[in-house]
Amino acid sequence: QVQLVESGGGLVQPGGSLRLSCAAPGFTLDYYAIGWFRQAPGKQRDQRELVANLTGDANAHYADFVKGRFTVSTDAAKNTVYLQMDGLKPEDTAVYYCNLTLLGGFRIWGSGTLVTVPS
Repeated sequence: QVQLVESGGGLVQPGGSLRLSCAAPGFTLDYYAIGWFRQAPGKQRDQRELVANLTGDANAHYADFVKGRFTVSTDAAKNTVYLQMDGLKPEDTAVYYCNLTLLGGFRIWGSGTLVTVPS
């Protein structure tokens, strides 16, 4: 079973930067998309929102609220997806979840990493 291993969350001041990493050791199959969702404080699991992802054919998609600030990328050799977050705002505070969507639509989630941007 594929496991997604996330790292890189933490506390950062407004305007600062963080880079999240998500590794999928040993995963070699084609996939529909890999990327990041977030769940804001007080929100439920079904209220997670897409932040950014890359499809299997390398098309990037970004939520409007992160366009121009966040960048999603992959390192195929390391089976790792990154989320570079610049210009962080207090409203970016959330648990960020790595997500891998397989071709059949099945979704695999990481355990989440907390990003805190104080106001």
